[in-house]
Amino acid sequence: MTIKLYELAGIDKSRPFSPHCWKARMALAHKQVEVETVPVGFTAIAEIENGGQTSVPVIRHGEKVIADSFKIALYLRDAYPDRGDPLFRGEGSIPLARFVEAWSQSQLHSWIIQWSAVDIHAMLNAADQAHFRAKREKQFGRTMEEVVADREGRAGQLRQILTPIRMMLAHQPYLGGSQPAFADYIPFGALQWLRICSGLAMWDRDDPVRDWFERLLDLHGGLARSVPEASR
Repeated sequence: MTIKLYELAGIDKSRPFSPHCWKARMALAHKQVEVETVPVGFTAIAEIENGGQTSVPVIRHGEKVIADSFKIALYLRDAYPDRGDPLFRGEGSIPLARFVEAWSQSQLHSWIIQWSAVDIHAMLNAADQAHFRAKREKQFGRTMEEVVADREGRAGQLRQILTPIRMMLAHQPYLGGSQPAFADYIPFGALQWLRICSGLAMWDRDDPVRDWFERLLDLHGGLARSVPEASR
């Protein structure tokens, strides 16, 4: 049965960019599930599945509607135990993935939004631009333009933020061990967000984390690489 995935996109519906939606996309591909994608803008999220949703990703699978990328991954684990590779391996893999998610959202996401805010805004229609600007400027306490004005001077911070991943990759090819797992898709989703919205010119190509990211771009038939990098 096909799973319907609602994911965030701007004016160009072929460029879904949400880090959380990319976690779900990669998890669905990992479990070899047939997917129908439905792109939505920020202001259309509340209308998904007859209303009541506040964020994406959201999936519909038969009669079930599930929101939140981590809940989706857990659902896929239970719904498809024998299909594809496991998203979680071993008793401690779910708490580990929760820790990776907390680190990614508190460290990596905060740096990316302060780099990419204006680029994301430019991808949106007028209604979504107004929504996005109001939300982010309330969060920042200043305009988006002020936030990104000195971003080039902060480029080196990305390598520092990625240090925990770099140290782990010194011992194994993926966060999940010998094969990728949901823990890999969490920071991958954040970096794919950056790639699609702003490009990766600020990220050193000799960084071992960059090699890990490039390998994940090529997974599942190049699913993530099929969305071109921003040209900025």
